[in-house]
Amino acid sequence: MAARKTSVKPNVAPEELTQFYRDMLLIRRFEEKAGQLYGMGLIGGFCHLYIGQEAVVVGLEAAAEEGDKRITSYRDHGHMLACGMDPKGVMAELTGREGGYSKGKGGSMHMFSREKHFYGGHGIVGAQVPLGAGLAFSDKYRGNGRVTFTYFGDGAANQGQVYETFNMAALWELPVIFVIENNQYAMGTSMKRSTSTPDIYHRGAAFGIPGEMVDGMDVLAVRDAGLKAVKHCRSGKGPYILEVKTYRYRGHSMSDPAKYRTREEVSKMREERDAIDHVRELLVQGGHASEEDLKAIDKEIKAVVSASADFARESPEPALDELWTDIYAEVG
Repeated sequence: MAARKTSVKPNVAPEELTQFYRDMLLIRRFEEKAGQLYGMGLIGGFCHLYIGQEAVVVGLEAAAEEGDKRITSYRDHGHMLACGMDPKGVMAELTGREGGYSKGKGGSMHMFSREKHFYGGHGIVGAQVPLGAGLAFSDKYRGNGRVTFTYFGDGAANQGQVYETFNMAALWELPVIFVIENNQYAMGTSMKRSTSTPDIYHRGAAFGIPGEMVDGMDVLAVRDAGLKAVKHCRSGKGPYILEVKTYRYRGHSMSDPAKYRTREEVSKMREERDAIDHVRELLVQGGHASEEDLKAIDKEIKAVVSASADFARESPEPALDELWTDIYAEVG
């Protein structure tokens, strides 16, 4: 598509802007490859792709510091890659192989990395929200200044456990950022049909939790909002809510034909609001990268993704006795 002219000047260094482009493109290409492997029968079960929502997690990871935690729902591959988990381990887990992050036992929705402070991947709608508050409680108890990013969608925002968690988090002033990834469709139901208020973040007001809405198709806007939220939490003021308005280009999962919206709607979003194209334009129009530079980055990213798929194919199936390992967490 032709580049759109923009008069907006990015408030980040060219190197950081280029890194945002790389990070979002890695997620996009990885998810496209995952979709291919699913179609080939190499990924079984559920597979929820993050294509279109890349700016959300990349922008918020730019606001995080070492030791901060993150927890999310089943649309989780992008979060793993953004926090630095190895694409090879993620892809191997998607294909149920021994080299995966959960040794082939978790699949798409249940991966963890203690090293990267990533606590899942959860298949039950909204179940990760109270767990995220628990992670934040542990940090407040230790007094270590860490923050937990707790992600959930617009559909999960209507779950009762979310509001029980809001109440506890506000009461105990927990350092947790509740991130509502509002992609406007709770599975196959539009937000207009499922949610009584147009702005979900306002619901925190009943518990005294401040918040704001941010454009989730603009990685710079997400980064700025994330820095504000992180500062609020680290200063001991308790939780914060970010409602990030975004859009997924694919169906709810790979098995969803997405007949609840028109092709024209999706095409319009891709052509006019794509987060990766926006950063591409900023780089090119700002003279920070040429088209050849960006093609080279894409080629490099594709090679990384291809290597992850090769690793997944070559990694063996888990041994049967692997079923009995890692059942309980270590104590000590």
